[in-house]
Amino acid sequence: MTHPFEIIPAIDLLDGRCVRLSQGRYDEATVYGDIPAEVAAGFARYPIRRLHVVDLDGAKAGHPVNADAVRAIAEAVGDVPVQMGGGIRSLEAIEAALAAGIDRVILGTIALRDPQLVRDAAKKHAGRVAVGIDARDGRVAVEGWLEASEASAPEVAHRFEDAGVAAIIYTDIARDGMLSGPNLDATVELADAVSIPVIVSGGVATEDDLTEAARHAARGIAGAIVGRALYTGAIDLGRALEKLEAQACS
Repeated sequence: MTHPFEIIPAIDLLDGRCVRLSQGRYDEATVYGDIPAEVAAGFARYPIRRLHVVDLDGAKAGHPVNADAVRAIAEAVGDVPVQMGGGIRSLEAIEAALAAGIDRVILGTIALRDPQLVRDAAKKHAGRVAVGIDARDGRVAVEGWLEASEASAPEVAHRFEDAGVAAIIYTDIARDGMLSGPNLDATVELADAVSIPVIVSGGVATEDDLTEAARHAARGIAGAIVGRALYTGAIDLGRALEKLEAQACS
C-alpha cells in the first residue's frame, strides 16, 4: 500500500447531538448520542488515526454552529486528529476551527464557490485542508446537500490538483446512511483522475466494504468514513482495524 488506509469513524452534529442522516435528509435524522464528546471518546479508545466530524447545522446555515460540541470532541479524543466540515466558508472560519483543536478542515460548498480561497488556505495551512465533494447522480451538491450544481466530481477535483490539499472526501449522497455499500466505482474513478488521496464516504455497511476499499489504496484510496454501521453494530471497529492491519501486512 502506498498510503496507510484509514478507518475514520464519523460524528454528525445536529442541535448539539450525535445523529446520522439518510441520504442527507435533515428530516430523517436518527439520534445516537446526546453528548457527542462521549461518543468520540469511545471511538478514541481504539487505535484510529483520525475522527470525522460534520456540523450539519453549520452546513445548512453557512457558518459553524456547533462550536462548543466540536471543541469538546477535540478535547475528548486527545491526540487523535479530528477533521471537520460543515459551514466553513471563510478564512476566518478556517482559522477558528484550527484554533479550536481541529487538525484538518473540510471545505465543500466554498470549494465550488471560491476555489481561490481553498488554494490560499491550503498554502497557509499545509496538510490541514481537505476538499469535500458530495455528489448526487454524478453532480456535486452544496449548501448542506440542499442544492445541486452542474459540476461533476472529477471537474471539481481537478481544480485543486496542484493546490496542496491534503485529501478529497468523496460522498455519494444516495448511499449515505443507507448501509447499501459505498460507491467504490465512482470513488476509484475519481482517485484515478487526480493525484490527491481520496477518502470514500457514504454507505459503508460491512467489514468487507472496508477491506475491498483498502484493496484500492495503491490507486489513491486513502481511507473510508464509517458512520451508521458503527452505531448499529454492523461493523465492529476493533475487529475491522485488526483486519485492515493484517491486510496491510500481507
